[in-house]
Amino acid sequence: MGKIERFEDIKAWQETRNLVKAIYNRTNNNSKFNQDFALKDQLRRASISIMSNIAEGFARRTDKDFARFLYIALGSVSEVQSQVYVALDSGYITKTEFNECYRNTSETAKLIVGFLKYLTADRRLGTED
Repeated sequence: MGKIERFEDIKAWQETRNLVKAIYNRTNNNSKFNQDFALKDQLRRASISIMSNIAEGFARRTDKDFARFLYIALGSVSEVQSQVYVALDSGYITKTEFNECYRNTSETAKLIVGFLKYLTADRRLGTED
């Protein structure tokens, strides 16, 4: 893994940025979704939380703190996944839009888990399992 100098270099953060843009586009461009203030706002907050926790954890400059914030981000990923089910069931998004969003969140989760494995591995002994 190359040296990461800024949180913007983190692939999971980049993937989440795309997710946030997609969520804002879908909630802004769908009048029914836009009027469901509770779901719209919660979905936006949860997706933003993923980005924010990745960035904040990185800024802490210790593996232990970074890992803690990545676990919080991972929880927000699951929250977004749960909320897109509500959006699908409410008819706010299509099955195709749901699948795209779910794929994006699943990819983000995989990237976060991979990063957690890297951060929590005992690298002093040369193991990264």
